[in-house]
Amino acid sequence: MSSNFLRIIRNYPRTFWAANVLELFERWAYYGIFNLLALYLTGSQETGALGFSQVEKGLIMGIVNAILYFLPIVTGSIADKYGYKKVLVAAFIILSSGYFLMGLVTSFAAIFITFFYVAIGAALFKPIISATISKTTDENSSSIGFGIFYMVVNIGAMIGPYLASELRELKWQYIFMMSSGIILINLIILLLFYRETDKKESTEPLRKSFRQIFRNIYVALQDRKFLLFLIIIIGGWTVYWQYFYSLPVFIEQWTSTSVIYDTISKVFPGLASAIGTSDGNILPEKLILLDALFIILLQIAVSTFVMRYKPINTMIGGFIVNAIGLTLALITRNGWILVMSIFIFSIGEMCFSPKILEYISNLAPRDKTALYMGSNFLPMAMGNFLGGLLSGRIYEIFSDKYVLLGREIERWQLDIPAISDQFTKNDYFLRAAELMGMNSQSLTEYLWLNYYPSRFGFILISIGVLTALALIIYDKFIYRYK
Repeated sequence: MSSNFLRIIRNYPRTFWAANVLELFERWAYYGIFNLLALYLTGSQETGALGFSQVEKGLIMGIVNAILYFLPIVTGSIADKYGYKKVLVAAFIILSSGYFLMGLVTSFAAIFITFFYVAIGAALFKPIISATISKTTDENSSSIGFGIFYMVVNIGAMIGPYLASELRELKWQYIFMMSSGIILINLIILLLFYRETDKKESTEPLRKSFRQIFRNIYVALQDRKFLLFLIIIIGGWTVYWQYFYSLPVFIEQWTSTSVIYDTISKVFPGLASAIGTSDGNILPEKLILLDALFIILLQIAVSTFVMRYKPINTMIGGFIVNAIGLTLALITRNGWILVMSIFIFSIGEMCFSPKILEYISNLAPRDKTALYMGSNFLPMAMGNFLGGLLSGRIYEIFSDKYVLLGREIERWQLDIPAISDQFTKNDYFLRAAELMGMNSQSLTEYLWLNYYPSRFGFILISIGVLTALALIIYDKFIYRYK
């Protein structure tokens, strides 16, 4: 470890480290719920989940997360107006109470409203921490500083879902209590260790700040070539968000994870016991967190490798690889192929995600770089919205096990009650299996072979390939990147 690196690490102020700890715990709390949210919303009621349809899940997750990615451009002005520390206090109060309330309510409307309330808190938090890292680093230390910050984000994204997975086996509501409590710890850390990086608060009226923000976005979007680029990459983000919206549900419904447990238990029985369930399976959310693990381990190596390529080419390759990984995960029932697919998905993410901002910075006129960079949230927000819709009705039509079973029940003309609070999804499935003369495993296999739920994966690879082709055409014929 070089002396220069150690010198930079020692020179970071206390607020830099406080901001990273706040980010760690906030991501811990957020991903502790977000990685499991699709499962909680759609799981069978007797397990403590809510039993919503895929459409309801898609609307809640897609719309609220789209709003979450849109709001920070506005909430940053609120922080400038009233001061970072005051706004962070408000954010943590909202987040802690919001997470707690999410574990208490059960109706569609109540979950939507409480999750939206959480999104407001998260949107207040997001821009402040990034700005704090920026203000506590300089041109010599910012690269390492943001590298540490990015690593911290992914550590939180690993710890939160793992602990939440352990808690949900006891009771679903415990994960919301965990996230609420973690945010309260953040509030204590904030009050004890965080110091304002700039005491001067903006005297400009908020209304004027908001008008300027939207005026800046409007100016940037007047560049039709830039607007076209943003529209194209919506496709890539739409595919990406299926990793959190659709894949956990798909794994729960179709994928056999016992093969992973059995293999690990032969070599590391203690590890298998730590990550597996009592019936010898690996829960979906523990596999979903592998993406964060792979990023922690490989992001520097991948970034170093792709430095030799143009940002547009890295993005094109990243979108395709990302879609291939997700598609492979959705066309297999084998747990180990799923793990390989997640690894491929992660490589794609590590290629395209960091390169988008680099490409935008090169795309923008020199005097308008900040304006253009500020518009990056738009395709992410729209990708969330469209991703939610895709994971709703489209997933339901092609891949939802209970919808497919319903078609088979109609074909067999079986008299089985509809799914309700009293007759849950699991009751529905077990009754159908009984009347068809099968067990749960054989009925799942029967539906897989006869209804091809893997077709949803081919929709995603099509969107990914079309996005890549559109970027190639854009680069070659519309905007020639130098």
